[in-house]
Amino acid sequence: MRELFVIGVGAGDPDQVTVQAIKAMNKADVFFVIGKGDEKQDLVDLRTTILEEHVAGAYRVVDIVDPPRDRTPSDYEGVVDDWHERRAALFEAEFASEPGVGAILVWGDPSLYDSTLRIVERVLARGNVSFDYSVIPGVTSVQSLAAQHRIVLNRIGEPVHITTGRRLAEGLPDGVDNAVVMLDAHCTFTQVPGDDVQIWWGAYLGTPDEVLISGRLRDVEDEIQRVRAALRERKGWIMDIYLLQRSPSDESGRRQ
Repeated sequence: MRELFVIGVGAGDPDQVTVQAIKAMNKADVFFVIGKGDEKQDLVDLRTTILEEHVAGAYRVVDIVDPPRDRTPSDYEGVVDDWHERRAALFEAEFASEPGVGAILVWGDPSLYDSTLRIVERVLARGNVSFDYSVIPGVTSVQSLAAQHRIVLNRIGEPVHITTGRRLAEGLPDGVDNAVVMLDAHCTFTQVPGDDVQIWWGAYLGTPDEVLISGRLRDVEDEIQRVRAALRERKGWIMDIYLLQRSPSDESGRRQ
């Protein structure tokens, strides 16, 4: 393989694929698809739909089975590092056997809580294969969440904090009033204290199965947990994201 495109394709809606991404996809001879088992076959099907809708010429698809890893490790960074190394070995073998131009389709954007670019750099660092690669940005689930709820992520002049469920369990940093939370498998929003917090939650954004719930956190947290559990039971997997927003403080520092 002489060239690789790492292409962000949005949260699932084929209409969110950018013109730049479509141009790059039409230069590719082969697409490398990471499979995560039968329970996530519909994710592979969504990628197939994107390819069929946007790629005009002939292409090949190479399926790579994602190596398993411990999802609740005591040594999180060590487990992830080992997982990345095993992923890199699989990618290296496929890259070495495929001529021409390759592409990897990444949900959302490759720069936000995605390991693909780290894996590609590991492959190059191993020194067994050599190629150039380009990164094509995509619409993130963060942007899709805001668009579907028709909201702005922050009030005027305020910052936005993007974090994970694991980090949220440690508490929000002081001064953070707008937090987007990803990769939360345990509904950690239930641990956020206070009666002044609003939540905008979304699952399967950009797909036909999209579900949205919003309101005062204490009023809707039980509903979100019930809906989330039912969706996960039905589909076998779930991808969701949410925004938490505290009420602004007055000049004395009290919450309004």
